[in-house]
Amino acid sequence: MPELPEVETIVRDLEPLVRGHRLYNPTIHRPDVLRGVSKRRFERTLSRAVVESVYRRAKHAVFLLNSQDRVVIQPRMTGMLLVRPGRLSKAELKYAVFTTGLGNGSKLVFRDVRRLGTISLLSPRQWSEYDSKIGPEPLDPQFGEEAFARVLTGRAAIKKALMDQRKMAGVGNIYANEALFRAQIDPSRPANSIDSREAGALYRAVRAVLFEALEYRGTTFRDYRTGTGDKGNFQYHLDVYGRGGEPCRRCGSILVTTHEIDGRSTTFCWRCQSRRPKPA
Repeated sequence: MPELPEVETIVRDLEPLVRGHRLYNPTIHRPDVLRGVSKRRFERTLSRAVVESVYRRAKHAVFLLNSQDRVVIQPRMTGMLLVRPGRLSKAELKYAVFTTGLGNGSKLVFRDVRRLGTISLLSPRQWSEYDSKIGPEPLDPQFGEEAFARVLTGRAAIKKALMDQRKMAGVGNIYANEALFRAQIDPSRPANSIDSREAGALYRAVRAVLFEALEYRGTTFRDYRTGTGDKGNFQYHLDVYGRGGEPCRRCGSILVTTHEIDGRSTTFCWRCQSRRPKPA
């Protein structure tokens, strides 16, 4: 599922291509992707609206319209947001769930093979309520170690706490695995057991891995594409995620993958992260 670096990459690609453009013939091809709005009202509201800006919040791409309404798109596992010049081919239209003209011959397209992504249309009040339930952005300059300490509360596993969008926005399974490895912390430890030294190391690891993933334009294993349709490149720089059974790049021990922490794959080094595998 696209996380902060992937959605941020998409938004950075789309923003200069979409900002300031009026929307023509907005069409929802698959209404089941809509949340809290009808197809008719969505298309009517977007028709001839102007996109004032495009930005990311957590794992969402947010399109601010001149009406101050916001189109909020969460790509999830198989969603792709692209701008395409000219007419769309049959292949491009096959999995299109939303398209709109931009008035210059190009189209904004949201494709989603499995239709796991969602689209919402939120008024300023609705957006304020929605946004208030999401935690702070980890790459915000104002997000310091003191703010990060508020993530490390409760007895839930530290990996699960890092992925709690109410505590901190945008981090998912890939980057939680990577940050915990860099900080040499057992992903199953209770969040409130992390001491101040470890918290500082983890804070720096979270930010470093997100910045690096942004530099490489995200991680592509299968479906993720940037806003220009290209693959990301951070998959070639992962230390643990997706590498279960391979040697640790730090100590050479065999990396272990478990689903015990939160039902999702967690890969770690039992030696570097101070946890020995259970006997078979």
